[in-house]
Amino acid sequence: MTSLTLPPLRAAAGSVRLPGSKSISNRMLLLAALAEGTTEIRDLLDSDDTRVMLTALQGVGVGATPIGGTAWRIEGCGGVFPVKDADLFMGNAGTAIRPLTAALALSGGHYRLSGVPRMHERPIGDLVDGLLQIGADVRYTGNPGFPPLAIHPASIKLAGPIRLRGDVSSQFLTALLMALPLTEAEAVIEMTTELISRPYVEITLNLMARFGVRVEREGWQRFTIAACQRYRSPGVLHVEGDASAASYFLAAGAIGGGPVRVEGVGRNSIQGDVRFADALQKMGARIEWGEQFIEASAPLSGRLKAFDLDLNQIPDAAMTLAVAALFADGRCILRNIASWRVKETDRIAAMATELRKLGAIVEEGPDFLAVTCPRSGIPGTQSGAAPTLVPNAAIDTYDDHRIAMCFSLAALGGVPVTINDPQCVNKTFPDYFDALAEITAPVIAIDGPSASGKGTVAERVAAALGYHYLDSGSLYRLAALAATRAAVSLDDEAGVAVLAASLPAIFEGGRILLAGDDVTDAIRSEEVSAGASKVAALPAVRAALLARQRAYRRFPGLVADGRDMGSVVFPAAMAKVFLTASAQVRAERRYKQLIAKGMPANMHALLQELQERDARDAQRSVAPLRQCDDADLVDTTPMNIEAAVEAVMTIVKRQRL
Repeated sequence: MTSLTLPPLRAAAGSVRLPGSKSISNRMLLLAALAEGTTEIRDLLDSDDTRVMLTALQGVGVGATPIGGTAWRIEGCGGVFPVKDADLFMGNAGTAIRPLTAALALSGGHYRLSGVPRMHERPIGDLVDGLLQIGADVRYTGNPGFPPLAIHPASIKLAGPIRLRGDVSSQFLTALLMALPLTEAEAVIEMTTELISRPYVEITLNLMARFGVRVEREGWQRFTIAACQRYRSPGVLHVEGDASAASYFLAAGAIGGGPVRVEGVGRNSIQGDVRFADALQKMGARIEWGEQFIEASAPLSGRLKAFDLDLNQIPDAAMTLAVAALFADGRCILRNIASWRVKETDRIAAMATELRKLGAIVEEGPDFLAVTCPRSGIPGTQSGAAPTLVPNAAIDTYDDHRIAMCFSLAALGGVPVTINDPQCVNKTFPDYFDALAEITAPVIAIDGPSASGKGTVAERVAAALGYHYLDSGSLYRLAALAATRAAVSLDDEAGVAVLAASLPAIFEGGRILLAGDDVTDAIRSEEVSAGASKVAALPAVRAALLARQRAYRRFPGLVADGRDMGSVVFPAAMAKVFLTASAQVRAERRYKQLIAKGMPANMHALLQELQERDARDAQRSVAPLRQCDDADLVDTTPMNIEAAVEAVMTIVKRQRL
């Protein structure tokens, strides 16, 4: 088992681009497969669960072809799967096995569906009971009520309403709704219990309508699909950002100060989990809504309020509230969450166990969780009085992606937290920890005039702390070199920007690597220097490199040196240092460096060049070189490198307390 230890985190701020919604992605894939015509799905989530669905669809003869990035072309089969006999492995993807079971049961073929051991413990009996009512032949090959399953050809008859339970999972209703149009007869479903997770059913109804099938409903008790409706491709579809995944970052903003903005969902989202933002607002968080974003910040009071909420309609996002409860000012109660018991693991039991490791007092029941965390009463985090969390807790994740993501937020309590088996996030969000690092990993920003020694000092500070290092001043040179090697004209703004956005550059041991090639000396050539000046004038390249610089922010932390690090690139950096020295001393240092390399140098010319460059940098219209108001000044005029490093380390240690 691998693990990831998150360092103590003090603040969260920034923006995150969300991956595509798992719920929408897998529904779109199946509907596109069942439809007449070809559908192009863009922004599809790339994760274990969507790969399971794609592989299964390909296994029954559906044409599914990647067409670049996160876009796929699905060749619809008009409701008739070409392959009539197949073994399908469904992993632990409930959003794949349940709707696909219903569609296959009405397809006149012989199919066998299985998954990982936990999948064989997740109930599917209510769906099978519904299918048996209309004549489908679905058999259990293991324990009754659970996968694995065997499906055989059968004659389907819709003689009366299908009576279905809805209090275990809304996915059973979703599965039947999506499959029943294949019969072309009128179909009626009547719920025999309360329907949980209704927002997920609303997603289903919305997407079915996009493919041309309307469902009439009477409240949440009766659903009618009129006869002779068929799925037809709408052409091109875009997958919304994952609102469930948004919950982790919005909570980080509410706990860690913020603002944290999630991009890809907004006020018009079809996903019910955006209502998680309303729950945060009830805790006192400040929430801003946009068409395609939601933003969260800590309460003005600095303290999150305790809550008592019925969370039946947002069960996945509600898990994040259980960890946010650690930062509330009293006992928090999560009610009506019985569905947690039958998810990827028994989430009520698992959450209670892991919360207790952090020092929380937890009460659990069949359908509720109550969480109280003692607080120190001493301001220590952005959210006010610090929770007294147990440091170095090792969180077990039970092969459950949401547990791993939820508990990462505990590090915002200022304690290190270890996440066991962090790879389980691959189920829905493979890049989760990188995205979290981009808004929470500590950053030390070192700026200053040319030849102030900031590069050497920054690299040594990074090594001392075990942090990553970014030599931002080299990125424009690297962009120019990468463009030249790729035969992209330096006047091609869009082309250079594409290269700049994903520069495979690594800074280590005083060397600079580009796609594994040591280019430390190559980027200092006159040709590359001229090219760097040229591409630096292109707005799209500057924007791409700004995003690229921020992407170097990784756990356990980053030391970034270069112009505008603390003012523009990382304005919320944990520590900001403005490293300087007199022009005379900087010229002498540059002179010694050049002579040591066997290069010609003129002291007077070097001094004049530095003075002129200082003047130009200070007068720039965009981000002029200056000491940030919140930056510490370190004048290295009388210092050697060792003393300069020690001065910066003293500042860092003070900021980390």
